[in-house]
Amino acid sequence: MDHISGGTDRTGAPAAEPAPTGATRPARPRGGRRFAALVVCLGLVVLLLLVSLGTGARGVPLDTVGRVLLHDDGSPEAIIVRQLRLPRTALAVTVGAALALAGVVMQAITRNPLAEPGIVGVNSGASFAVVTAIAAFHVTSVSGYIWFAFAGAVLAALLVYALTSGATRSNHHTRLVLAGAALSASLGACTGILTMFDSSAFDSYRFWVVGSLENRGTEALTAAVPFVLVGIVVALVLGPSLNALALGDEAGAALGLRVPWVRAAGFVSIMLLCGAATAAAGPIGFVGLVVPHVLRLLLGPDLRWLLAFALPGGAILLLVSDIAGRVIAPPGEIEVGIVTAFIGAPALLWLVVRRREVTA
Repeated sequence: MDHISGGTDRTGAPAAEPAPTGATRPARPRGGRRFAALVVCLGLVVLLLLVSLGTGARGVPLDTVGRVLLHDDGSPEAIIVRQLRLPRTALAVTVGAALALAGVVMQAITRNPLAEPGIVGVNSGASFAVVTAIAAFHVTSVSGYIWFAFAGAVLAALLVYALTSGATRSNHHTRLVLAGAALSASLGACTGILTMFDSSAFDSYRFWVVGSLENRGTEALTAAVPFVLVGIVVALVLGPSLNALALGDEAGAALGLRVPWVRAAGFVSIMLLCGAATAAAGPIGFVGLVVPHVLRLLLGPDLRWLLAFALPGGAILLLVSDIAGRVIAPPGEIEVGIVTAFIGAPALLWLVVRRREVTA
């Protein structure tokens, strides 16, 4: 596994990494330029919000979008924008920001740049809970099984954490990966058995498992937002502590860091962010893996900035994916989980190849 390297200054921020011999790294923005870049990212999110509200089977001009947002005149455009597309767009921002932020935290506490939120069993736990709700309790609506999905995600994450709580510092990261993989495989097998013997459960489950923002409604958004907000606060507060943890458990403890508490708090933020996002939109891959990679390439290893940029970064990726899914195959659309896979897989391959070239 690759580890985040570099020392820290007195503020807890990792020192700049020296450029490897024979390779050049892109210049990374510092100080005021990083803040300006963050403002630009937030502005891009706002622009994509407006584009998302105007994009679909029936296009709405941007000036009309702005007008009906400020004043509901009861026109067909106002109904489309305010009642149909606004909740969907807000959910895209919420889910994208949550998954990207969880990815940064996950890679920080495992010190593995290839780690992603699904490694703690969140996706498999939510999937199994949804299938159980459909098969055993005949729940078929999104509003009905969102709470089952969140409960399954939380319970799976807690079980993985319990299995790794007794591990030593030297093998904690390996044990976390193995426990998450084993639990995901077990729950995936159970999910497959249920869907194989219950065709109605499979018919309902297959529309959720691909990851989609369509027809989620405001209930999914309102149910997810409180948990996401708490997870965001916890993750941002942990920024300086995660910088120290990136040096290693022993070095962090020498700096006065309470390593088990920091790791537990990071795990709680991942559980809240991923659990709520997966429950609301279904399993959506690559957001929590690709966004932290790109941000680390552009900004360096300082986790305080990575956490801040992950919020608009994840929102941008999911908004672009959702918009693309609506314009690729009109008048129908492609689910956002499929689009993120098409975007994320080549991007991840490029990042892996580039990382190999730089470190060679």
